[in-house]
Amino acid sequence: MGAARRGGRPALRAAPARCRAGARPRAGALPRLHGSAGPGAGAAVSAAPALAAGRRSPLPREARDTLFLLAIISAVLLPHADHLPWWCSALTALMLGWRARLAWRSEALPGRWSLLAVLALVIGLTLATHKTILGREAGITMLAMLMALKTLELRARRDAFVVFFLGFFLVLTQFLYSQSPLIAVWMIGCVWALLSALVLAQMPQGVPSLKLAARIAARNTLIGLPVMVALFVLFPRFPPLWGLPKDSGARTGLSDTMSFGAFAEVASDDTIAMRLRFDGAPPPQPQLYFRAQVLTRFDGQTWTASRVTWVGGEVAPTLDGPVFRYQATIEPLRVTAIPLLEFSPGVAGDRIPVGRLAATRGPQGQWQVALPFAETLRFRHEAWPRAQWGARIGRADRLEALSLPPGLNPRTRALGASLQERFATLDEDARALAVNRELLTRIRRDGFGYTLAPGVYGETSPHAIDEFWFDRKLGFCEHFASAYVVLMRAAGVPARVVTGFQGADPQLQDGDLVVRMSQAHAWAEFWTASGGWQRADPTAAVSPDRIQGRPLRPSPGVFSGALEQLRPGLLTALRTTWERLNNRWQQTVLNFSTGEQMNLLKRLGFENPDWTALGQVAGGLMATAALVGAGLAAWHRRPHDPWSRQRARVRRELDRLGLSTRDDETPRRWAAALVERHGAPAGTVAATLLQLEAQRYRQDLAAATSQWQRQFAAQCADLRQALAR
Repeated sequence: MGAARRGGRPALRAAPARCRAGARPRAGALPRLHGSAGPGAGAAVSAAPALAAGRRSPLPREARDTLFLLAIISAVLLPHADHLPWWCSALTALMLGWRARLAWRSEALPGRWSLLAVLALVIGLTLATHKTILGREAGITMLAMLMALKTLELRARRDAFVVFFLGFFLVLTQFLYSQSPLIAVWMIGCVWALLSALVLAQMPQGVPSLKLAARIAARNTLIGLPVMVALFVLFPRFPPLWGLPKDSGARTGLSDTMSFGAFAEVASDDTIAMRLRFDGAPPPQPQLYFRAQVLTRFDGQTWTASRVTWVGGEVAPTLDGPVFRYQATIEPLRVTAIPLLEFSPGVAGDRIPVGRLAATRGPQGQWQVALPFAETLRFRHEAWPRAQWGARIGRADRLEALSLPPGLNPRTRALGASLQERFATLDEDARALAVNRELLTRIRRDGFGYTLAPGVYGETSPHAIDEFWFDRKLGFCEHFASAYVVLMRAAGVPARVVTGFQGADPQLQDGDLVVRMSQAHAWAEFWTASGGWQRADPTAAVSPDRIQGRPLRPSPGVFSGALEQLRPGLLTALRTTWERLNNRWQQTVLNFSTGEQMNLLKRLGFENPDWTALGQVAGGLMATAALVGAGLAAWHRRPHDPWSRQRARVRRELDRLGLSTRDDETPRRWAAALVERHGAPAGTVAATLLQLEAQRYRQDLAAATSQWQRQFAAQCADLRQALAR
């Protein structure tokens, strides 16, 4: 299409084709979806508000609609600001602000060379940040920038479609990062706003109100709601098509590896990691150790899982003490280890179902899946907190549990050697227990502190463990567990790090024990021949509250501190209410998996439901929807007001008398045509037809219509008999 020379065109409309060639469109002249209104449309539109809206709009339509569209785009992009690069958010805000200024002042859109320069800048920044323009992170960055850039070149109908549907797609991509009910409500609002803008684009004449467009969009959304629900219930469930999001910053939580002192400060993440519902009373807080990953290999900085697969002489756990049976609901943790309450039965190689996955018992007692799980798992399990395990280990496993990187942490090695010499007269098991007591006593006695902000270890020297034991003496659970295991190995005792969760909220939530990401924990295990692998938690020596369900938290902010001062416990109550709502959302909507689909089919009467049964239900719903649609279409074709229904009955009677009628003809024309065709015998019927016009404006239309119709039908029957004779 051509370019408009002036800004007096309604927004979301195409510029007229008869404009001066080469002229840039004004900022307010967005493409409409019904072609141009012609060169004289500007004057007509100027007079339209009093007729179309009943009052004068404070802004021209082009500026109002453009600003409305920019507000919608801002709302769509707002949830993405948390994971988009800072330059993307800043550049997007700059372009949207630029576009709003052009619309407000009805200035010309920028030229193509300016847009190409901005596009080149966007591609360059994306490559510099993500090293590619493909993939999820880079793709969403490019989509956000392209939608903002596209608002600066709305010259044709296809440009408007691009902006609308880029917006719909970006709404969808937000669920790749969060599927909370709050985000769902926000995204529904964004979809409604985008549909309102699309409806507004279909109204080229006058100045239709935003309220009218929003009402039409809401009505169409409600009409499509049953289809959406049917697709949600019946569409097959597939694994995620996109990769898992990358970690951004250090937060409390679970990982398959552990780095010593890599972060100066760790933010406390209080999101829920899992919920447990016990058949009876849950175990006490000190027994709530949820074993996930076992880390044996240490390179001086990072702990990783063992590569030893020896299982030949493994002895099954000794299950002693009370057993706790429970149902676990574990959120996506992005790890390969399933945190289970210690200690669960089984030997290496055993398999158990965890939701839709199967977990395999590892040689170090952990339960693992093939890939980091990205879906909520729900399953039943049992645990013996007092069980003993690992009475026999292989030579390779023992050597790995004693190995230390050469040349690092000489002071720690020297301390370990002195402890080994000090307890040399004891047997191996007694020496291990004595070294354990000595280390825990040293942590309690020598001024060690537990904090989430210990600073970075190993910046000035590679001997980070020495720095912890002899200089700084500050850290959180990973520092204490790592330093403890290194010193135990230096003293000749096999030891390793275990990660998982420890503790839970003191109060049950809807009958569930709640474990949070802030309760992720690292502890240690050392080996004795008589007792197998035994747990040692050096964090408990410095911070006993940590294993009583009260994890250390950072100082509250200004806002949260003010709320606590105003009403103590308010934040906790609000968080609990939100988590209950979120849990119901998770269980009802997000956890509607393939198993839930099959259970639904069972309730519908299918004995052995499968994909075929799912297709049959879907086909039945489609056929029902088609019949309902056909019935509604037929119903809409029929006249529904009393006057139209009466005319339809009259025309049917006249058709039976051999008179062809049209909908645009009056009853007077029908009376004349009837007399012309049948002569004097039709006079009575024609006279009654002439009364039909008067019937239309009577107050008692329904009663008069019924009486008149009976009279007219009787006269037509008499006329047919007369004609037949």
